[in-house]
Parts: sequence; C-alpha cells; structure tokens
Amino acid sequence: MTGRGIGAVAPQGSGPVTRRAIGVLRAAGYAVLPAELVLVFCLVTGTRVPGGLLLAVEVGVVLLAAGAATVFVRLRRSGLTRRQAVEKLVPQLVLRLAGHELRLMRSLVMWPLGRRDGVGEGATAFGHARDQAALMFGFGFVAVVETVALSVLLRDFPALHAVVLVLDVYTVLFVLGLQAAAVTRPHVLDGAGLRLRQGAHLDLRIPLGLIASVRRETLFTHEKHDDVLDLPIGSQTSLTLQLAEPATFATGFLGRPRTVRTVRFHADDPKALYAAVRAAVDARPGPSTTSSTTSVTASAATRERTPPSPRTAPHG
Repeated sequence: MTGRGIGAVAPQGSGPVTRRAIGVLRAAGYAVLPAELVLVFCLVTGTRVPGGLLLAVEVGVVLLAAGAATVFVRLRRSGLTRRQAVEKLVPQLVLRLAGHELRLMRSLVMWPLGRRDGVGEGATAFGHARDQAALMFGFGFVAVVETVALSVLLRDFPALHAVVLVLDVYTVLFVLGLQAAAVTRPHVLDGAGLRLRQGAHLDLRIPLGLIASVRRETLFTHEKHDDVLDLPIGSQTSLTLQLAEPATFATGFLGRPRTVRTVRFHADDPKALYAAVRAAVDARPGPSTTSSTTSVTASAATRERTPPSPRTAPHG
C-alpha cells in the first residue's frame, strides 16, 4: 500500500516537443534568474551596471516568462491540471522550496487569527507545537538581537545595511513561521484516517485500515532504522504507530519517498490522541488487531483460572 505526502502527484505525459521546450526553459531559468538576482544586488548596493548587460538580462527574463506561459498553455491543452502543468514546468526542488515558504507565510497570517489548516467538519485536531515553542522563541530572540546589532554596526554603509536588514528581517519571519506552521498545522484525526504533520514541510495521511496498533512510548533518542519513520518535536516522540503493511510516504524537506512499517511522532496530549486513535481503529469495519489481541489474552487468562475437571475413578 502506498501513502502520499505533499507534492506526491503523478502527472500525465506530454509530447516530445513540449518536453524539449521544458528542458530549454529550465536551462534558461538556471542562467537568467541568478543573473537577475545579481543585478538586483548591484542596483541596491549602488554598483554601476553596464546598460547593455542590464538590457540583455531583462530581455532574457521577459522571453523566459513568455516561453513558460506558452508551454503552460500547451500542457493545459494536453489534459493536465494546473498543478500537474506547473509540476511539469518547474523543477521539483524549486516547487518544494517555494511551497514551503508560502506555507510559512500563510501560517504567520493564520496564527494570530486562531485558524487551523486542514481541520474540517467532524475532524479532531491534536497540537504538537508546545514542546518546541521555547526553542523557537529563543532562536527568534537571537535573530532580533542580531538584526539590531548589525543595524548599528553597518549604519555608515547604507547599501550594505539595506541588504543585511532584509535578510535579517526575513530570518526573524522564517523562525516565527516555523512555530506558526507547527501551531496552525496540527495532527488531524477523522473518519478517513490520521493526518500527521511536521511544520510546513511534512504531511502524511495514514488510512485507519493501515493502522495495526498504536501505543504510548516516550522516546528522547531514536535509533535509525530503514523501516521506521521518526517525527520528533523537541527531540522527542510520544506515540508509535505500527502499520499493517509497508507504506511509502514522501518524507523529509525534499519529499524523498520512503517505505516504512513504523511511525513515531509526538503530540502535546499523547494520552488523548492515543485514546482517540484506539477508539477509531476499534470502530472501523472488520476485526481490529487490538480487539483480537485482547480477546486472545482474556481467553488464556480464563483457561489459567479454571481448575481441571475431576476424573472419575474406574470401578471394579
């Protein structure tokens, strides 16, 4: 059985001409976009840029955008959805980086509003951000102190100060975004299964039928095993899921596929999540592993407590 994580999409095919055009566009993007960033840096810092070079780079950016729009339209006409067309056109690494940053910024907006992502009607949310809050706020405080200190040190270099200030402010937002994502993207349990999240980069959907057992198990050290997926928060996990069969998920920041039999994760209230998962597994159609194990144990205990039947001695 295969589980899908964020970005696990199977795009349809496209013609050879379109595939060649995509290859050309990606190669041009790797050359033009870094050149555009260098020009922006030069303009901000006051470095003089030859007019011909500036014009060439800007024309390249315009042609790249026009070519990407043309190929996108052709991919859509071939039957692909918008998401599939974008994934065909843009490298997976760039998509994941951009998607991660957008989710962080969205979480920063949702956090003060008290909103939660992916918690629909009939679903129950279980937070998992509490035990990393002190660390994240500590990092954020250090980033603010660094921003102030560099502003003082670079006050006589306005161009460099502007560049460093932008980077420092983004660092503060990034750290706060990591905590905001953990708060606004909780674990979710509903009738379909258990959805486990870790920040803005990991989203696993585990159907109830795939869960063989769940147990409370607080661990602060995790030995590496190929078939065990660890999702620690604050260096700890408090719950362990045993899957009924191997399942493949997109894991890690880059979405690397991995096949596992065990998933260890953390929740702010592991007792409540454990009870909810047990109840959901026991209530699913068909016999559950937990109920069967309990029945077998009870039967064995009954046999041990029942005295043997007395034998009747033969007459004669």
